[in-house]
Amino acid sequence: MEMGNQHPSMIRLQEIMKEVKDLSSQVVSFSGLQTDKDYCKLERALTRQLFEIDSVDTENKGDIQRAKRGATNEVQSLLEILQQNVNHPSRVEIERIYLEAQNLVAQEVTPLRGGGGTISDEFVDGIQDVILRLTQIRTGGKVHLRKARYRALTRVCAVQDIIESCMKQQALSLPLSNNTHGSVTKINSIMVEVNKSRGDFIALLMGLNSGDSCGRLSRVLTGFLVELDALDVSGNTEVRNYRKQVVEEINGLLKHLDLEGEGDATCRYDLAQNDSIQKIEQIRHTVAQLRGHLLTIEKANELHFKHKAELQGLLTRLDEVSTARNPCIREARRRAVLEVQAVITYIDLIEALRKRAGDTCMEEHPSHKAVWNVLGSLSELQRQVLVFEGKRADKNYKLLEELLTKQLLALDAVDPQGDEMSKIARKQAVKFAQNILSYLDMETDEWEY
Repeated sequence: MEMGNQHPSMIRLQEIMKEVKDLSSQVVSFSGLQTDKDYCKLERALTRQLFEIDSVDTENKGDIQRAKRGATNEVQSLLEILQQNVNHPSRVEIERIYLEAQNLVAQEVTPLRGGGGTISDEFVDGIQDVILRLTQIRTGGKVHLRKARYRALTRVCAVQDIIESCMKQQALSLPLSNNTHGSVTKINSIMVEVNKSRGDFIALLMGLNSGDSCGRLSRVLTGFLVELDALDVSGNTEVRNYRKQVVEEINGLLKHLDLEGEGDATCRYDLAQNDSIQKIEQIRHTVAQLRGHLLTIEKANELHFKHKAELQGLLTRLDEVSTARNPCIREARRRAVLEVQAVITYIDLIEALRKRAGDTCMEEHPSHKAVWNVLGSLSELQRQVLVFEGKRADKNYKLLEELLTKQLLALDAVDPQGDEMSKIARKQAVKFAQNILSYLDMETDEWEY
């Protein structure tokens, strides 16, 4: 039926649904919180559409009534999605970790904003821990979670970058004496202001300075560059290098001032098309093929050195993958490295067990023998872990976890009786069992870059 022949109420419903469709893409990608202005704006817009739909007169016509119900259901579904997005457990976890980072920064940034103070090692470690935990948040492939995680990471990583610059500066010599050159007094005063701006910028990045803006800071820092450029430092290499150092400090801050819109583009937070991620995925595919082939080998003496050499080569390739300082790519690479190392460890243990079985004349301490018995069980369990492709809720996952825990308890029960070799062997076996458990957890945590 052409538009001209349609009932006016049906035409109105179609117009409303066009507006709803535009709102739909915003709802799906909304990564903020319930307190955000954009959340309130979207909620109001959708509620307004519900009122518009409700005002449409169906004149008791069945087709219009059905269309009206369908439109109402779609808008209500979008409102539910919007609500679910802000209350998703992973979104709540992102916010919780980000608040930790804010508290860390709040304690450390005050001295910087005063133009003095130093950065503590505890603060540096705390920020690094926040980044690691953010990268490991499960997104389940959901657009709004990837976006929220990426936006949080970009800000915390920018803070980390600025802090590293501060640490380097703390290790440098003090500014030049004013007597060195006529321009040094001016450079020193600008450097003091840059230090204050650094503290202001960190506070702004982490949402602790709502009264400031990236635009104002950008203008201030650019003004410092103009002042430095106007200074005459010709003929004095020491002063020229000092000015260059201050210019680099300013440029280092300016490169982070475009974070206002960071994470809005899909290519930023959804890394499926990223070259580094594609390289990592190609390597993971090769690992999966090698692992599948190795696990079909029944006899230990059929394991070939070439398999291990190929796996070592994959580790080298992973080491060459550029992360571009992106913590999500770094985490993807780390997980791929652990996959390769798990297969290499499996080969090493099989070879060690085969060598021990062939050494019939060997005399060993009873405790040492007990450890080897556990290692034999662990090698079989690792084989099962390497082929496991289920989820944590699966019965087989729980069984594997329980069996591995029992092996740890068995190792704990081994009494070395003062034998040094038994102590070392037990310690290594415990670490091996824990690594298998960690690998099982990693493979089932549904993490996505």
